[in-house]
Amino acid sequence: MGKFIRERDWEKYHSPKNISMSIAIEAAELMEHFQWLTIAESKKLLKDKKKRAEIEDELADIAIYLLDFCNLFDIGLESCILRKLEKSSRKYPVHLVMGKAHKYTHYRNR
Repeated sequence: MGKFIRERDWEKYHSPKNISMSIAIEAAELMEHFQWLTIAESKKLLKDKKKRAEIEDELADIAIYLLDFCNLFDIGLESCILRKLEKSSRKYPVHLVMGKAHKYTHYRNR
């Protein structure tokens, strides 16, 4: 990825602001595929080969920007994920949240 960026002289554009915005933009492009669809329709969409390829491209764009951000700013993605999962497991204890989808604030003082 770094080579791809360097070959095009794009390093000057890769700031935390720009990359974070690019992640959000690509996520919005992914969401556009599913906007206004029912849950069933959104699942069916993934069976269409052409649409699935477009969705996979959006996912790749998100992943590319995410990895670029981590590489450029020396962020260990794996350790971030593990740390966040640990925090989430404290926010959402299994015995309180099993089969439920409330925000963690719903479970405070319970």
